[in-house]
Amino acid sequence: MRTVLLLGGALCARLAAAQVDPSLLVTPAADTTRAGRLNMDATYDRPFLTFDQVPVSLGGYVEAKGEHLGTDGVSEGLSFALQRMTLFVASSIHRRISFLSEVELEEGGREVAIEFAALDLRLHPLCVLRGGIIMNPIGAFNQNHDGPKWEFTDRPLEAVALLPATWSNVGFGAYGKQAVGAWTFGYEAYLTNGFDASIVNNPQDRTFLPAAKENPERFTESFNGVPLFTGKVAVRHRNIGEIGLSTMGGVYNKFQEDGLRLDRRRRVDVLAVDANSTIRSWGTTLVGEWAWVFVDVPATFTQQYGSRQHGGFLDIVQPVLRPRIADLDQAVISVACRLEYVDHNVGTFRETGGRIGDEVWAVVPAISFRPTPGTVLRVNYRHQRTRDLLGNPPAVTGGIQFGVASYF
Repeated sequence: MRTVLLLGGALCARLAAAQVDPSLLVTPAADTTRAGRLNMDATYDRPFLTFDQVPVSLGGYVEAKGEHLGTDGVSEGLSFALQRMTLFVASSIHRRISFLSEVELEEGGREVAIEFAALDLRLHPLCVLRGGIIMNPIGAFNQNHDGPKWEFTDRPLEAVALLPATWSNVGFGAYGKQAVGAWTFGYEAYLTNGFDASIVNNPQDRTFLPAAKENPERFTESFNGVPLFTGKVAVRHRNIGEIGLSTMGGVYNKFQEDGLRLDRRRRVDVLAVDANSTIRSWGTTLVGEWAWVFVDVPATFTQQYGSRQHGGFLDIVQPVLRPRIADLDQAVISVACRLEYVDHNVGTFRETGGRIGDEVWAVVPAISFRPTPGTVLRVNYRHQRTRDLLGNPPAVTGGIQFGVASYF
């Protein structure tokens, strides 16, 4: 880590000393058409600190929380965690060429990951070429995941237990958007490296797509030579809100080795729908997402490995007070609630016809205080019920969570 910091300091010093063509000093645009913002704009829609002398912007955000949770009356007490600190480095190389990277440090720096590092070439508002480490646009949360944007200390269950949150891979593709009156349309399409056999061969002993995040080799080579396709279309009306449809699919198993056929090609496919809207008369914000997962599980696996999964969440946020505190003229206090559900194994047992369990749902009421739009202090109460594979009475988890998140 010390070496990385020294190299970074040397690079910044070199950039500051260099003479730069003034035409390059362009801050990355938050909106590729300067019109209605879509979830796909979350990549660049972040606050940055821009140096006047160099075409580089720096920024990031930090998240920390404390919690006191218990399951069926058993608790480990109060604990604190620095969930993550994320650094953004962006550069406008040319008016049509921009670069952005996102590096996340989790668990106090024990885990370091490059979540996004892509170069964009803007040929037309409807044709922007992108290459590098790309955040796959499945649903909305995977791209629009920054902690300070949310009123809850934890990411949605659907994003971390069903889909792999902040799921990114190396690849290439294109995106674009266009505004027509009150409407804004956008699309994204990418081919990247993808999943591997760990989604059905993991310590969870279930079909579990997030297990693929543990394989760092996806950033250097494909597991089986077949690219993962991810595509999304979205439409937004200025006075109504946004709805997006996305799909992601590809082969996850190693079906051949050195020309020798090992198995048939087994696919994993995901379909997701996301939506957000604001009831202007009340200021109420609604954000939701639902995903369906289909996996071709080998017949030799037991029924605890589901071939179908689904789940989603709905956030309801209601501002209730705008206090006058010194010069914090944008401060707001809100109440919120998250409803979430994940079924890891949709179907019935072959022998009995009984419904398969392995599901979890939660209700999370919250109170948040935003002294500024980019900083949030939040208190949540989590009530969660987890049912095992056989459908036995659920394990009940409950407790208080509180935390802070802020851009910097």
